[in-house]
Amino acid sequence: MFKLISFIVLSTAVLYSCVPAKKYKDLLKKEQACSEELEKFKSSSNQFEAEAKDLKTKYDIASKDLSKIKQDTSVLGNKWRILNRDFTKLQLEHESLEKSFDKLKNLSAKETAALQADLEAKNKELQAKEDALLKLDNELKAKQKLLEERERRVNELEEAIRKKDQAVQLLKAKVANALRGFENQGLTVVQKNGRIYVSLEAKLLFKSGSTIVEPEGKKALVELGKVLENEKELEIVVEGHTDTDKMSAATSPKNNWELSVLRATSVVDILLANSTMNPTQIMAAGRGEYYPVDANDKAKNRRIEVIISPNLNELFEIISND
Repeated sequence: MFKLISFIVLSTAVLYSCVPAKKYKDLLKKEQACSEELEKFKSSSNQFEAEAKDLKTKYDIASKDLSKIKQDTSVLGNKWRILNRDFTKLQLEHESLEKSFDKLKNLSAKETAALQADLEAKNKELQAKEDALLKLDNELKAKQKLLEERERRVNELEEAIRKKDQAVQLLKAKVANALRGFENQGLTVVQKNGRIYVSLEAKLLFKSGSTIVEPEGKKALVELGKVLENEKELEIVVEGHTDTDKMSAATSPKNNWELSVLRATSVVDILLANSTMNPTQIMAAGRGEYYPVDANDKAKNRRIEVIISPNLNELFEIISND
């Protein structure tokens, strides 16, 4: 941080004699705002990535729990059937003993007492079996209820994930269709990691070292803004990237970091000026030369990437209610 402040103070001293004070102050404010927005959306992006990982972990746990409950339910069902069979057998034996007892009422007192003791023992065993059967039946019902709840929760998660993926695919198709006329001018649209990446090479947007968007590039951005302005549940990050060629200009932009940020800001300005997009959904960020896509082609590394992320609030709400 101290080095950054020293650099800014030194840059201010150098620029003071070359750039009008008002223009320079405007640039500083704009760069400071970009830095603050970058920190804000970095934090938001990290949070979304962490929550998405947490969502996947909880989904896996829920699936394992579901399999375990199904297995437990099957085991309890077998136990219930065996116990129910034994209970029926004991009932028949009990009925047989009662009949025998009635027939032998006139036997000797000793025989009657023995038969009575046997009958009481059978009654106790029968009651114990009946209690165990009732307990097992209640446990089985509880497991079945838990199984149904788990299945419902897993189905809700699967449906929410399916809807999210379907919405991202549909949006990707809309974006690709709107920008179809620019495909051979350094523009690509891809979907990965649940996000949409719109990459625009610098040759479509800017002249060398410039932060002013060229007319043809502006057309592409206007079309992109029209597609995104009705998507209120998205987070959009506009990232500027440069090649490794060093800059040492006395005026702004002075280096690749500043060039990438200012180019991203120019793109954001055009998107907002030509659509009804909500400014709170979008941010400008500069990554300088540090995220190249082709080590052998500097032209591809000089680019703007518009990263479109879906809203995961519905999935997080399902998890929080579990």
